[in-house]
Amino acid sequence: MKNTLILSTALALFALNSCKESEITVTEETVTPSASFGKYFTDEELTDAQDIHVARTTAKPGDKITLKGEVMGREKIFVDGRASFIMGDPTKLTTCDKMPGDNCTTPWDACCDSKELKKVGIASIQIVDEDGRVLDGDIKGTDGLKELSTITVTGTVAENSTEDNLVVNATRIRVGN
Repeated sequence: MKNTLILSTALALFALNSCKESEITVTEETVTPSASFGKYFTDEELTDAQDIHVARTTAKPGDKITLKGEVMGREKIFVDGRASFIMGDPTKLTTCDKMPGDNCTTPWDACCDSKELKKVGIASIQIVDEDGRVLDGDIKGTDGLKELSTITVTGTVAENSTEDNLVVNATRIRVGN
């Protein structure tokens, strides 16, 4: 019994510390956003926005939806050379920058959250052409879009969206509150 308690305590401490990394200076990756994505961005408020976990309960392919959240949920948020990124639900996921004393070098990855929380709290956002193919080019940096940005996205639930993977074809993106 005593050994089980010691082992459980050690595992719990390891799990908590695995999210915390030594303090390392992070350098910003230089990416030049594609100028063609600007038309999808707006400064206007996008109304009727839902948290991702709420939208997942009813969203079906073809539905028009508006989501609110942050650019977070995985270590690698942006797809290189594509107009695609991950959006997370801050009511379900906690980024490391919001954990006192955590010096994680990739705070947007929400590494301390479970797979189950990430499953309900993440959506894939993409901009597609008229044939449904994700547009070429780097979207990171467009209108200030980067890791941990607060965003609102309006679009259509993609045909390839599933219960486990909410995919939205964005038509409007607002960066900021």
